[in-house]
Order: sequence, then C-alpha cells, then structure tokens
Amino acid sequence: MWFQTRRMRACFRIPALIAFCLASVGCKEEGTIKVNSITFEGVTAVDESRLREALATQQSAMLPWVRKRYFDRARFDQDLQRIQAFYTDRGYPDARVTSFDVKLNNKQDAVDVVLTILEGEPVSIAAINFLGFDVIPADHFADLQGKIPLQVSRPRDRQLVVQAHEMALNELRDHGYPYANVATAETGADSKRATITFTAEPGTLAHFGETVITGNTTVGENVIRRELGFKPGDLYRRSVLQNTQRRLYGMTLFQFVNVETLEPDLQEAIVRTKVTVAEGKHQRENLGVGYGTEEKVRVDGEYTHVNFLGAARSAGVHARWSSLDRGVRLQFNQPYFFQPHFSLGVDAQQWYTFTPAYNSTVTGGRATVLHRDGPATSWSVSIASEKTSSSIAEDVLNDPELRDDLIALGLDPTTGKQEGTLSALGVDFQRSTADNLLNPTRGFQLGVHAEQAGVLLPGTFNYYSIAADTRHYQPIGEDFVLATRLQLGNIAATGADATNVPFSKKYFLGGAATLRGWGRYEVGPLSEGLPIGGNSFLAFSIEGRAHLKGKLGGVLFLDAGNVWEDSGGFALNDLRYAVGPGLRYQTPVGPIRLDVGYQLTPIDELLVNGAPQSHRFRIHFSIGQAF
Repeated sequence: MWFQTRRMRACFRIPALIAFCLASVGCKEEGTIKVNSITFEGVTAVDESRLREALATQQSAMLPWVRKRYFDRARFDQDLQRIQAFYTDRGYPDARVTSFDVKLNNKQDAVDVVLTILEGEPVSIAAINFLGFDVIPADHFADLQGKIPLQVSRPRDRQLVVQAHEMALNELRDHGYPYANVATAETGADSKRATITFTAEPGTLAHFGETVITGNTTVGENVIRRELGFKPGDLYRRSVLQNTQRRLYGMTLFQFVNVETLEPDLQEAIVRTKVTVAEGKHQRENLGVGYGTEEKVRVDGEYTHVNFLGAARSAGVHARWSSLDRGVRLQFNQPYFFQPHFSLGVDAQQWYTFTPAYNSTVTGGRATVLHRDGPATSWSVSIASEKTSSSIAEDVLNDPELRDDLIALGLDPTTGKQEGTLSALGVDFQRSTADNLLNPTRGFQLGVHAEQAGVLLPGTFNYYSIAADTRHYQPIGEDFVLATRLQLGNIAATGADATNVPFSKKYFLGGAATLRGWGRYEVGPLSEGLPIGGNSFLAFSIEGRAHLKGKLGGVLFLDAGNVWEDSGGFALNDLRYAVGPGLRYQTPVGPIRLDVGYQLTPIDELLVNGAPQSHRFRIHFSIGQAF
C-alpha cells in the first residue's frame, strides 16, 4: 500500500474517484488535486527554500493567473529520493524522510504536504590541503586559500568542493598555465571527518602569440584589436581573455563574441588565440511607456547608431516626457580618444524640470573625457556650457512672502524668472564591485562629483559643489541582503551673493529613491509651505532585502536625511526619518518595486499640490531597486 501511515490513511477517506486519481500513475499530467502547500519538519541544516526548489512537486502560487501545480504520485515518489540526494550533496549522507502527510482539504480539490526529515550527523571537513601550487606567487596563493568557499569544521558540501576546484584551476590558468589540471580527492568521509586535497599539475608555462580575428564585416579589424587586453609575448592569463571578451561585448557592436585559444591539445609554450564576432544591428530604436507613482505616465524614445561614421563611434537622440521632467538630448561618443582607455563624449540638451515652486529649463552641452582603469573603476573630466532659465509658477509669483524669498535667491521680480549662463568644470570618480547593476546582492558602489562654475570661466553663475553617493551590499545567508546607502552634497556660492547659484542646481529630497515617506521634491527648505531647494543635503538608507518565494521578495527600510538652506548647513539633530515595508517581483529588466513609506518626523506646514499635507505615508511604485 503506497500510503504508509495510519495518519495518512485517515487523511484520505475521500470518494473513490479522487482517491484513484491520487494513487494512479495514469493520472493526467495537469492533475485534478492542486498542491496547496509543502512544509518541512526537522529541517535545520539546509535552506528550506533551496530544498523546496529541488523538488518536482511544487506548491501552487496564490495569484489566480499564475500556473497551478497538481499532485502526482510518481513525481512525489521521486522527490523522496531527491531529498536524500540533496542532503548527501550537502554533507548529510544519513538524511532520510521518516514520514509524510498528504492532507486533503474539505473541498477535496487541494492537498497540503508535510514532510518530516531526520538529517543525521554531517560529514565535516577536517582539513583542506593544496599540493603542487608553489608555481603561484605566495600572496596570490594566500588569497586563493582565503576566498575558497570551503571551511574547516563545516559540513562538506559537494557544490562548494566543485567551486573550490574551479577557483584553484583558474588561479593556475591566470598565472601562465593554460593547460593545468587539478585533481580533487576526499578521504575520511566514512568517519564523518573528511580531508579534501587539491593536487595541481601545472603543465607548460605559456605566453600569448598571434591573434586571428574572424566574423567582422563592417567593423574594422583595428577597432577589435585595440580592445585586446594582451599582445604577443605577454604571460598567458585567463582573466585577460575574459576581460577582452567583456570589453568587446561592451562596445555594443556585436551580438556574439568569443575569445578562445587555438589548438590547446598541442600544449605549446606560445598560445595563439582566436576572436570570433558576429555583428549586431548598428541602428537601434527603442520606445518605452511606463508608469510610476511620481512621474505618472512616462514616455521614452531613443535612436542610437553604434557605428556612426565607423571606428565604433556612437551617436543618438533621446526624448522623454513625464510630469516631472521632459526634453531632448543628443549624444556622441568617440571610444578611442588618443589612448585605448580614454573616450570622448559630447552631449547637448533642452531639458525641463518641474519642482513645487518653480520650473527650470537647461539648454546647452557638455564635453567629457572619460578614462576607464578597468570594468570597476573610471574617472572623467568635463566642461559644460549651458543657459539656465527658471520660471516661478503664477500662484507662487503672486504670493508676496514667497516671492520675496525667491527674489533673495535670484528671481527677477519683473519677469518672474532667473536666467543666466553657466560655464563649469567637473570631475567625476566611479568605482563599483557590485555583482549586478539591476539587483546587486554583494559589493559596493562609490561615486563622487565635484564642479566649479565661473571664476576662470565666463558666466552668470559662480559656485563650487561636491557630492558623493556610496552604496554597500552584504549578503547574509542565501536569502537575505543588507543594503546601505549614504549620500551627501554641498554647493556654495563664490562670494557672498546667493544669486550665484542657479535654481536648477538646488538640492531636494523625497521620493522613491531617497526619503520614501515623502514624494519627490517634498523635502527641502520651505517658503510658505513649498520646498524651494537648498545648498546642502545628507541622506542615509538601510534596507533588508529577503527572498520570500519564487520571484517574490520583501524589504524593510529606514530612510533618514534632510536638505538645508545654507551651504555647509548639515545638522545630524535635524533629520527627517521614514520607515516602511516593500515588495519586489523579479523580472528580466529588474525588480518591480512597491514601497510604503511612513513619516516618523513629519514636516510641519508642508504643502502638497497646493494643499496642507493630509497623510504621513507615501506609496511608491516603480521598476528597479531603490538603490
């Protein structure tokens, strides 16, 4: 009898037709009895979500439009064996399913599955040995030993053993040994104290030779060769081949790139390489329509030519329309600017930005020389020449008290505008070790921007500013990430005249990416209840991101920060705070995000859409993580 316990038999006192469907191997694939839930008892050593994902029997999603999962006896029988194999791979060879319950609901159309597991004693790692790795420099070998995922006294996980093997092999291949082999041996598992030994056979020390390039049609061979990270005579390094492949993909010219060694079976001391490419479409158009709680409906259109005038130059136009900003930008990029790691970018724009008290228009352009030290680090120097014009809303202009405040900041009382030319030098530094741009789970990001307007350059405005944005992502276990972010900025007029700072450069906080208890532009110095922007700001966020089920995740966050009217006006005792929960649903273009922020320190007399603030929470809906 397949049902093994009295409790099981009691649970299945149901009409004969349904009982036959559950017990019969011939039951249709789509099934008739839905799996409502799968729970485990006795699971402490492994991650339950990973164990659940390893099973063929899956529970149905709660959402009505998502595919339903049905109970199948044959798959369930195999799952009992999968559970044992899952535990064996993770160092628990004695684990077994001691009992299971399959409980039918009152409607007799769904079951709840409960599995009880006895995990047993693990096979722990007694020692990790490396033999034959003396060809690797001592500091790199020490770094390898520190990075491998295996740990003494922890359970022997076969997946981690495979990862450690690949890391050891790649370390040899990154120091001139492309033909290296690494043997992995395990002893002592019967006594539950395993010793893992990695034995290296380095093989022939090799250097790079000639490189053959194939597949290019309209892209010149010289364009590809200048992206190679190696030249004949260089010591062979596997990481250099990988970086070359990433750099060629990063040019956006090719839909396929492969960098490989030729005739590796010969194990020659001079390694010839082959670069194979397949060119993609050079002219690309994108049209996107989206919706967010701040921007409402957003329409973006873009046209890009990625081989404009040849030599991998790119040029394009980007247009946007939303309730917060709109305009057109033209862009041009020269990727090889005298040196391989330098590029020249030029852009021009006509851009409108709407804030609670005034609207700004920026017309002009910027030229930027960018240097990339590698995939993680870059710096740039830029020069900008723009005309800025900020106009005050009619109802604000008619408010005498608010009008006086804005006149003190540079508003022309006759025209109701602030207008002038802005010429500025800028310096930027970027470094990122984050593992994923759309949804990072480990690493950090750092961005610093400094700008000087006027002084040596002609223009109406004279100021200097500096801003920084740093983010850190720390995984805790397999299903939790602690994310933190710190932002700060300061802008100061050169001299005592506050009108030397244009309205378009003022700082605001609030919204889906900063203080989520408020809407965008709602946090800043107030004049008659309206935020008018400030010259210094500080913002900090901490967010716990947890994987809940499937593609669904949840977060809890704390945001803090403020904007101050004066330059250097930072005051840690004058911060606004917001807390709240959120949901994330993973998609190929990043997580769909829903956050609810609650104000712990509301802003007195704040006006929202011309009316006093009526509630202390904001709901934000968008795509992509908050940071």
